[in-house]
Amino acid sequence: MVMSPTSSKLAMSIVIILAYSMSVLASNVIFYESFDVSFQGRWSVSEKDGYNGVWKHEKSEGHDDYGLLVSEKARKYAIVTELEKPVELKEKSVVLQFETRLQEGLECGGAYLKYLRPQEAGWAPKEFDNESPYSIMFGPDKCGFTNKVHFILKHKNPISGEYVEHHLKSPPSFTVDKLSHVYTAILTPDNGVRILIDGEEKKKANFLSAEDFEPAIIPPKTIPDPDDKKPEDWDETEKIPDPEEKKPDDWDEDAPLEIEDEEAEKPEGWLDDEPEEIDDPESTKPEDWDDEEDGEWEALKIENPKCTEAPGCGEWKKPMKRNPAFKGKWYAPLIDNPAYKGIWKPQEIPNPNYFELSSPNFEPITAVGIEIWTMQDGILFDNILIAGNEETAEKYRRTNWKPKFDAEKKKQKAEEAAAESADGLSGIQKNVFDLLYKVADVPFLAAYKPKILELIEKAETQPKATIGVLVSVAVVLAAPVRKAAKPAAPETSSTKDSSDDKDGETEKEGAAPRRRTRRD
Repeated sequence: MVMSPTSSKLAMSIVIILAYSMSVLASNVIFYESFDVSFQGRWSVSEKDGYNGVWKHEKSEGHDDYGLLVSEKARKYAIVTELEKPVELKEKSVVLQFETRLQEGLECGGAYLKYLRPQEAGWAPKEFDNESPYSIMFGPDKCGFTNKVHFILKHKNPISGEYVEHHLKSPPSFTVDKLSHVYTAILTPDNGVRILIDGEEKKKANFLSAEDFEPAIIPPKTIPDPDDKKPEDWDETEKIPDPEEKKPDDWDEDAPLEIEDEEAEKPEGWLDDEPEEIDDPESTKPEDWDDEEDGEWEALKIENPKCTEAPGCGEWKKPMKRNPAFKGKWYAPLIDNPAYKGIWKPQEIPNPNYFELSSPNFEPITAVGIEIWTMQDGILFDNILIAGNEETAEKYRRTNWKPKFDAEKKKQKAEEAAAESADGLSGIQKNVFDLLYKVADVPFLAAYKPKILELIEKAETQPKATIGVLVSVAVVLAAPVRKAAKPAAPETSSTKDSSDDKDGETEKEGAAPRRRTRRD
């Protein structure tokens, strides 16, 4: 086949464009670790005391793709690789990305990376541990109620010289399953950071916003004076009992809450001489029973069948009813305290460590490390990438992570379909759990997130409890709604309600007498 000159030029143009695109992508790869070959020689395992977890170069389950494997339970692990040259984070886009697969799930442990800043002179990789200073810590972490994707920036205060950990507020949670997932943090020149899970944006923040990081990178201009003390005569009591009020003469504080209902009559057919329980006629004394060692043997008790057919058994007593004369303890009504000065606070003074910034003073990244403690084995790390733009990271997700994820997802769906045919709920449950994880990340529900996550975890481990868990989650979600809708209680200056004395009340006035037994 002979190509025309026009077709030849077009084909050449396409080749040139593709070659250029590939070169641009390659030029934006700052660091990449695929673990296609053994990590020995490129990564250094920590030799510090306590870090006895064994790292292995293993295939991801069901794939020919290799990764770095956490091989033992209940161990501390630390491994690090130094970069050829420092990665600057100031005034440029930098993308941090890596994959993890929790092949045995995750009950308690971390699967995050630490991006180390320059270490002290003489530091060696084999000394890497939790004290090794880092610039950024990023990745999933779960234990108990904790389920979040950490993003922590260690930033140096230029005034005090102190390094402070600044945690991303309301970090996203992650799905705990046995599939491969990819975590991406995109740092941009406009002081922004975006967190992606499996290519989907889960969180967007600004490094200099006090709403996004705790504590804020830029400290407050003023701070409470640590030397200021509350005056001894400072009165913080807003309301006081009215000294002019007196207890009414007819107020009886000793009147009981309940009294015997004199109008009640014993129901017809009540069996006064029958006990509520009788010896079980089928109960027999064990052959090896020793009265001297075991004590006198007594037959097991069962409910007296005669009592189930009658209104009741045993001695009949008149039921109790609400005492109309009950008033409870008298309290004088509250009035404004003339000596009230408000809640005392120390005076504000200029913050000696205050500073202003137009952008964070990022420390360069000189090494990438994994330093974790975990109760689970089977955590696999793969495709660790530092890139200069989002497009490069997206390309690596598309070519390296997505095929694995799709294959795992297909297998999971097949397994769920088989389980669903036997149970009928498995596929629905997965969708429900995914939705509940998204609900847990709603900022309005931040105070209730631990409880919601606890309920989700219960349902995941006890599939038959899903319906009950949904009801429990609904109850939890109703709490903030009720709180928001509930009107503020009006202040009262009248006699204090005696509800505290009514906690034990179980019967409403005028209610029919209940059947009484000897236990009452």
